Amino acid sequence: MNAIISVGIWLGSGFLTVLLFLEVFVLSILFFPFDKMKKLTHAQCFWWSDAVIGLNPFWDLKVTGLDNIDRNRTYVIIANHQSLADIVVLYQTKMQFKWVAKASLFKVPFIGWCLGLIRHIKLLRGDFSSIKEIYRQASRWLQKDMSVLFFPEGTRSSNDQMNEFQNGAFKLAIKEKRPILPIRLIGTRDAIPKGSWIFKGRVSAKLIVLPAVETEGLKPENFASLRDEVRSRIESVTC
Repeated sequence: MNAIISVGIWLGSGFLTVLLFLEVFVLSILFFPFDKMKKLTHAQCFWWSDAVIGLNPFWDLKVTGLDNIDRNRTYVIIANHQSLADIVVLYQTKMQFKWVAKASLFKVPFIGWCLGLIRHIKLLRGDFSSIKEIYRQASRWLQKDMSVLFFPEGTRSSNDQMNEFQNGAFKLAIKEKRPILPIRLIGTRDAIPKGSWIFKGRVSAKLIVLPAVETEGLKPENFASLRDEVRSRIESVTC
């Protein structure tokens, strides 16, 4: 029975993702002169997230802390990273933002093509010039009042312990004088089966938006203490 349900989940999710791409592609053409920030196309990912999560009977997602989001502010969003399911789950914030995502993700059919059309930020790992360029792009988006989302661990953690946070996002937040919005993801590591395509058991996951951490008044040399404070706040949320 699990195998039959799993086939339905994968086929349904694939169909929804193809549909999302077609919609984003058409809207990108029709509204090209009017949607320079790609807000309209980004917003289509909200219904896609709702549908993919609702389609999977094995997923039980609880979202809390949305009242910590001020929709009139621009954030450097910091989230821990556990699996590819994080992409689906983070759209539940219903926020406008640009991902900083590894370049290989942009090559994934349909969902990766959507990332490119919506002008998210592509990171080539190990390429120093690419790293410098993503922070230039992130700065430009923040200056246009578009939030930017980072996974500062750099890669998905392999267990419940978070990897060390990299410095760049925190330096950027201080430089652009933007508050940091911390987000804690719990349980998404098990949302996608490992070594198998069959969903075998119910997975309880949580997305918790924490209160913003202000950067006003901080100096460039304060980035390490800011990084450690944000990491500590995210790590301290365990349930």
